[in-house]
Amino acid sequence: MANKIEAINIKKSFVNLDTLENVSITLEENLFVSIIGPSGCGKSTLFDIISGLEKPDSGKVLIDGENYNGKTGRVSYMHQKDLLLPWKTIIDNTCIPLLIKGLNIKQAREMAKSYFNLFGLSGFENYYPNQLSGGMKQRASLLRAYLFSNDIMLLDEPFGGLDAVTRRNMQLWLLDLLKNFKSSILFITHSVDEAIFLSDKIYLFSKRPAVVKATFEVNLKRPRDYKTFTSDQFNKIKEELLDLLMKEK
Repeated sequence: MANKIEAINIKKSFVNLDTLENVSITLEENLFVSIIGPSGCGKSTLFDIISGLEKPDSGKVLIDGENYNGKTGRVSYMHQKDLLLPWKTIIDNTCIPLLIKGLNIKQAREMAKSYFNLFGLSGFENYYPNQLSGGMKQRASLLRAYLFSNDIMLLDEPFGGLDAVTRRNMQLWLLDLLKNFKSSILFITHSVDEAIFLSDKIYLFSKRPAVVKATFEVNLKRPRDYKTFTSDQFNKIKEELLDLLMKEK
């Protein structure tokens, strides 16, 4: 299986704050990999480095085998806040990446609209962000990210601001959505349940300065559903992960 992202021996400090200490992770093609760890341990900083927004003090980021230290524009990056432009309709928000790539507005709208049904957004093309629920905004934000780069997506707690029921529904929806696409996903979450349910592999980070404390292979059968959360295998992984995570508080 080919490696889409290799972050190798990444070290990063800000002034007198040591954030990442020799962190190495791998995202394999078409896999869903989560990162979990204490708040403030540097998970989002690693995403900034992988996306090229920050440069590491040492180490390197390889994407499809090519060095991408300090280079932007290769991967899509979705934050917890939807960051939709309030003065633009949903169709015009989602087609922004296509305009950046050089399509004209008509072409961009047509291409973006072709995905609206799959992303559960049909009928909402001409709505504005303030007219949508939190879950619908995140669907639109995810579509915008997908249209920027559909093979590698960095998702930084995309469901963290949603209520419990909406969050669970979005998790199920995301897994169902990914059946239709060949995307490699790197995902940050503070939820142990979410990490296990969505992932093929989980990296557990230590408190700052972060190192990779443990790696979990999640061999739960797919497709997954509500029953997955109560399975013996799920709870075994959860117990092991929580045990290590609590030691990092």
